[in-house]
Amino acid sequence: MANIIKAGKGSTSYPVIIAKNAITKSNLRPHINLSKNILIITDSGIPKTYVNNIIDKLGAKKKIYVHVIPEGETSKSIKEYVKILDKLAELKFDRSDQMIALGGGVVGDITGFAASSYLRGISFIQIPTTLLAQVDSSVGGKTAINIKQGKNLVGAFYNPELVLISTSFLDTLSDKQFKSGLGEVFKYSLLGNKKIKKILESSSDKILNKDPIVLGEIIKESIKTKAAIVTKDEKENGLRAILNLGHTFGHAIEGCMNFKGVTHGQAVVYGIQIVARISFLEGLIKKEDYQKIDRTLSLLKLRTDFSQFKYSDLKKFIYNDKKISGGKLNLILLDRNLEGYKTNKFNKLNLSKAFRLA
Repeated sequence: MANIIKAGKGSTSYPVIIAKNAITKSNLRPHINLSKNILIITDSGIPKTYVNNIIDKLGAKKKIYVHVIPEGETSKSIKEYVKILDKLAELKFDRSDQMIALGGGVVGDITGFAASSYLRGISFIQIPTTLLAQVDSSVGGKTAINIKQGKNLVGAFYNPELVLISTSFLDTLSDKQFKSGLGEVFKYSLLGNKKIKKILESSSDKILNKDPIVLGEIIKESIKTKAAIVTKDEKENGLRAILNLGHTFGHAIEGCMNFKGVTHGQAVVYGIQIVARISFLEGLIKKEDYQKIDRTLSLLKLRTDFSQFKYSDLKKFIYNDKKISGGKLNLILLDRNLEGYKTNKFNKLNLSKAFRLA
């Protein structure tokens, strides 16, 4: 049975449909009725059977086109973004036409940004195929591309028309990509979702074995948490910032490594650990609190040794982060209840000290 969660406000609200197979005619058709042309954006790692399944569900009366970008984070670039815009213009897409993002977070982010900017905005649908995209980037309306100075520095807040989450995609997901998604799921356990916290601590084996019931539950709970936060604060003027827990350092690690050799989810895991140690040094949590975080991450088979990273190497990325405001770094720390909150008042020396607690 499908779960349907509403996200967004008013005229820009949208449904998130979660099911083993959410890609059905009945789910798609109400959201594509006015579109004559549809451009599916996907990447080279997505099986053609996935694309063909969607084409079949869209109906014979639509003109359907497919644009494939190279797999990987480096495709979230100005170069690939311009290629998509050129494609839309060549096909003479107008404001009644539509785009579909079929893939992981990279595909969703660049498709959403292209949709937000072409003709000042056309409709798009998110169909995430990775756990990371399903629990995080497909919901919330953040769209972006990377530039050499950092990750997601060029983008827009732009909600999709619809999000379809099929848990069956996870059956064939690689172990590396699956664990990357678990990093973001873990983040929600530190943002007040006690159900996720309990499942991660008590059912790690079932999670790693991709038990469909357990996976469905953590995906649903993750989206409920994110949807509730982004609906209250769509453009990150306050509350929504807590979703960046671990991301300032995670993005810096990705940038330092040229987006190679570490997945986004694993980088966020390292970022959360660094934040936990800063929170300890600031007197906000106890030593056993960040040690417990490490133990839970180990149960999920996520790497917990971030000693390879040095503050001096990450500093330029940290201070080029989009969360800098008024020259101050707005860092999400943990409080005594192990829940995130926003602060720009902390001892800067504790940034470098935290790396020595790996």
